[in-house]
Amino acid sequence: MLIKKYTADWVKDFEDLKHELEKGLHGINCQIEHIGSTSVPGLDAKAIIDLDIIYENQSDFEQIKEALIQIGYYHNGNQGLAQREVFKRTENQHHAVLDRILHHLYVCPVGSKALERHILSRDFLRKNEWARLKYQEMKYELAEQAQQDKKTYATLKELHANTFIDAIIELEKSGQKTHEKPKT
Repeated sequence: MLIKKYTADWVKDFEDLKHELEKGLHGINCQIEHIGSTSVPGLDAKAIIDLDIIYENQSDFEQIKEALIQIGYYHNGNQGLAQREVFKRTENQHHAVLDRILHHLYVCPVGSKALERHILSRDFLRKNEWARLKYQEMKYELAEQAQQDKKTYATLKELHANTFIDAIIELEKSGQKTHEKPKT
């Protein structure tokens, strides 16, 4: 199955990844956030930890990039999203933790739209059970439609889930305390 039942192991996986990344980024002004579905307690998800490394100045990005290369990542560009740089593991350098835990690693400046989207959607889903349950239901339906194929699922999720995420981000930005579903 593409979507796995929520497990608190994802929090530990994030902490393990964060610890190793912080060692590699030692002395660089940045912070690391757990984002994506695995960061929302109780939300079933693909078992892939999403992380944002957040920086303030462009010179910090260059230092982060060099440090990540040193610990076995390569820069894979922004993949079509401004101010969200993607880093992936190389195959020629091995690390006991960084290669054991499946993860997506993004590097974003403070104030970027991609970072804002990651944080606002995560926080809203953490605070609103109805939204978490609706999003989870959508993920299972999309996985079924995709016949558990990762690439097809990603395409469907991009098409269908973004509308829902956009609606809950607007609710989060407005500070509305609501127990009603957004109109999508």
